[in-house]
Amino acid sequence: MATHAGGLTAAPPRAVRVRGLSRGFGDRTILDGLDLEIAAGEFVALLGRSGSGKSTLLRALAGLDRDVAGGGLVEVPQNSSVVFQDARLLPWQRVLANVVLGLPGPDADERGRAALAEVGLAGREGAWPRELSGGEQQRVALARSLVTEPELLLADEPFGALDALTRIRMHHLLRELCARHRPAVLLVTHDVDEAVTLADRVLVLDTGRIALDRTIDLPAPRSHRQPRFLAYRESLLEALGVRENGGQL
Repeated sequence: MATHAGGLTAAPPRAVRVRGLSRGFGDRTILDGLDLEIAAGEFVALLGRSGSGKSTLLRALAGLDRDVAGGGLVEVPQNSSVVFQDARLLPWQRVLANVVLGLPGPDADERGRAALAEVGLAGREGAWPRELSGGEQQRVALARSLVTEPELLLADEPFGALDALTRIRMHHLLRELCARHRPAVLLVTHDVDEAVTLADRVLVLDTGRIALDRTIDLPAPRSHRQPRFLAYRESLLEALGVRENGGQL
């Protein structure tokens, strides 16, 4: 964090600024005057019960839902990307074509190959999506989302459909990629352990607003057996109204 002359400390640059964001469906209010800030390069995980509005918030930040109300302010970088639970690859395009879809410039293929190498898929550029495992398809989706060097990465439960071992590998990969590319990240998840493993901050969404904002101060690599990891997990589960063992809702 930079310090200006005279001893004043500069606030870190923001990637996301939301003020008074509201969204409803019929008579039901999902987001109710929500406020949120995410610093540049910060990794934030968003937890909440099913139907609490996590994906609604992410879609609003991604510009996929224009029907927000309440005079809300939403400021996000123009260069943002989204990863969904479904890899959403075009089945009629090969892997490299999926990664560079819409990417301008004569070096698009070169950048796409480099992105695939980063996610461990060098040599699979000519494969069809149907020839890949679920984990490999999500690796392609990550490559596609990062090839544009986004300032903000929005991830909507990107590992929810993967088996436990593949999910652990994807956690390591995502942290490595984010450390290298330094986008701000908002990860929507139902998994408390995933949130504590990956995030710098964990938010809990309840009744349309941020009910808890918890900084996760743990060194990497993070072990689920660390006493402080378990303490963070228990406090987050309690905020979610869960008091039983296990980190998934």
